[in-house]
Amino acid sequence: MATANVRDVAALAGVSVGTVSNVLNRSKRVSPDTAQRVLDAIEKLGFIRNDAARQLRVGQSRTVGIMVLDVSNPFFTDIARGVEDTLAQFSRSLVLGNSGEDAARELAYLDLFEEQRVAGLLITPVGDVHARLERLRERGSPVVLVDRHENARAFSSVSVDDNRGGYLAASHLLDLGRRNIAFVGGPKRVLQVAQRAGGAQDAVAERGARPLHVLELDSMRADAGRLGAEQLLELPAHERPDAVFAANDLIALGVLRALTHAGLRVPDDIAIIGYDDIYFAANAAIPISSIRQPSWEMGRTATELLMAEIEEPTKHDYRHVVFQPELIVRESTAGALA
Repeated sequence: MATANVRDVAALAGVSVGTVSNVLNRSKRVSPDTAQRVLDAIEKLGFIRNDAARQLRVGQSRTVGIMVLDVSNPFFTDIARGVEDTLAQFSRSLVLGNSGEDAARELAYLDLFEEQRVAGLLITPVGDVHARLERLRERGSPVVLVDRHENARAFSSVSVDDNRGGYLAASHLLDLGRRNIAFVGGPKRVLQVAQRAGGAQDAVAERGARPLHVLELDSMRADAGRLGAEQLLELPAHERPDAVFAANDLIALGVLRALTHAGLRVPDDIAIIGYDDIYFAANAAIPISSIRQPSWEMGRTATELLMAEIEEPTKHDYRHVVFQPELIVRESTAGALA
């Protein structure tokens, strides 16, 4: 059986193709009686609008793209949920891209989003893609940076003060009497990692503790955290840290697993604090202290900034929203011996 098209609907309803188009696009120019005849014809014929073809004709889709660093990290899925919940208010849909902290993969997704003519893009960049993002915007797809601060007026941005977050984490450990802190983080090219380490180094220098022991990992996942902790355990006893600040909660979970497997007591032997405050941190065998980021709210705010630019591009003012992190204390540090 052939698929019904707009002309078939128009013929059955006794109206023009333009009238059918107006009904599909919810135009107020169609009388209620005429609109109902068109809707009845659509139902009888089983007509399904080819939205992709329509979007290509008008030059833009009703889909918004989002590209995150690691979809396996609940922090980014919470951001995406905030985006999706907010887009629903604008009758927009979301397509998710996962760069996996890979610059080449990021470029491939940018090609895809450009080909799809997305209405707008939310992105946490990996590589230097400034020129590509500007090209997207020039072609009618605004861009908002997420979890990344933008000082210039090039793009709106939503971020957390990660330097402050690193400072809060290290200060908490120092307040507990810890003086040999290891920062276990992902690749230095990830800006958030560098900023969190920088804030921790500021706190250590301010308090006159031993210089921060920085251990760079090749990813921000739990298995990398476990391997990092095993490296720390190989240090001589007098060099072994008495506290670990993990760049995110997934790393902290890997560190916790390795330390407890080695027979160390957390927090008595080594205290642990993570970053992001994901669900799994609070529900670990030993609940992990963390620096909370308002992930859902970040997604919501970024979406509101993007929709403002999509709907009124000529009146849009670029904004840079910076949320403040919050220290959440749990058993992985709360029982630490001073």
